[in-house]
Amino acid sequence: MAGFGQGTRRYPRSRGRKWSRTGPDRAQLGIIGAICAIAGFFVLGIILGPVAIACGWLSMGRTWTSSRSLPALTALVLGTIDTLLALIRLTGATSPGYGLF
Repeated sequence: MAGFGQGTRRYPRSRGRKWSRTGPDRAQLGIIGAICAIAGFFVLGIILGPVAIACGWLSMGRTWTSSRSLPALTALVLGTIDTLLALIRLTGATSPGYGLF
């Protein structure tokens, strides 16, 4: 028997949950995004740029109207620049006539 009046189904998630309910902290996501954006200028810009954009956007709360933190906005802007530069590099490397002269 589960005990009278002390059923285990009343609050199934109230005990035993140790992690955060809201996911990663927004400030932490902004810092991670800013680091990815800066590192993307040097290596793997086509991968780290979109990661920085996603981290910045999630850190801003997925809206433009909220109060923006500096690392989140930095990650978003630098990630966008990084992605555009990586795409320009890729399209420039595959254009016709590359390496002929």
